[in-house]
Amino acid sequence: MSCNCTAIVVAIFIVIILGAGHAVTGARIGAMMIRQPVQMFREAPAFWNGAECAAGGGGRVDIAMTLDANYLRGTMAAVLSILQHTACPESMVFHFLTAEADDRGLAAALRASFPSLDLRVYRFDPSRVRDRISRSVRQELDQPLNYARVYLADTLPADVRRVTYLDSDVVVVDDIRALASVDLAGHVLAAPEYCHANFSNYFTDAFWSHLALNGTFRGRRPCYFNTGVMVMDVVKWRAGGYTRRVEEWMAVQKRRRIYHLGSLPPFLLVFAGRIRAVDHRWNQHGLGGDNVEGRCRGLHPGPISLLHWSGKGKPWLRLDTRRPCSVDYLWAPYDLYRYSSPVIEEW
Repeated sequence: MSCNCTAIVVAIFIVIILGAGHAVTGARIGAMMIRQPVQMFREAPAFWNGAECAAGGGGRVDIAMTLDANYLRGTMAAVLSILQHTACPESMVFHFLTAEADDRGLAAALRASFPSLDLRVYRFDPSRVRDRISRSVRQELDQPLNYARVYLADTLPADVRRVTYLDSDVVVVDDIRALASVDLAGHVLAAPEYCHANFSNYFTDAFWSHLALNGTFRGRRPCYFNTGVMVMDVVKWRAGGYTRRVEEWMAVQKRRRIYHLGSLPPFLLVFAGRIRAVDHRWNQHGLGGDNVEGRCRGLHPGPISLLHWSGKGKPWLRLDTRRPCSVDYLWAPYDLYRYSSPVIEEW
């Protein structure tokens, strides 16, 4: 039996590449066609509103997320967890911001897994922030889409007055309506606040040694909060010109290098000490470990409503490489990824 070893080696390489991406459905190598399954995610169960929703408790809840090919698997899990744990799933409206040129393919994947989902997709122009981004400790944090949350109020339609923003590496294990309806008490943002964290670590010596810069915190008690879980008063954000305020600090960063971590520090500079603090149960963050090595971390004590794999380690990647952390098994039940291998056909 003759064997074209070179073609086989190339075919194996293509199999590996195709297994890593979901956009390509097939490739031809000589007399062989390598096919990827078109639908890489299973269809989720249908979820319907409970009786309490019909009685007036099912008001619309607007949720915003980013949509990116590299994080699509996490987004799928997050959406499933939200629908599964709310009493009023039909009241959820999802707004996705994407920088992908082929946003229709990503939206189609979501619609295939969630046929009844009320979702809207908005194109985020990466050029809007490309010249404002400074290099940080992790490449993923430097992607333009990581800054899309700054422009939520500018992107969403006028009828969205309040929105709950979530990162794609979360799962919600409680009714999201409890977070989305929190009393903002006149504040622009609400989020879990962590005043025990060493706040000074988020900024450089150049910032702390400059009186005019660090004076921005004068008169307030700044505490760390994670921007991957926020409730935003969109109307107040627009009226207060907060997009411009965050951008101004990004411009200072380009000139002076005053912080390290992507889009988080400019939010802290504008809002730390000025947000509505909510219960820590709504952001059990840091499950992805640190931003350099992504080492395993355990759960914090106390009740949990939302699990967040912030940090370098993502649960789907650690599970696939068979090196999961114990907390990753809490994410696995929401994974809609269809495990299957490409098929090699003779032509």
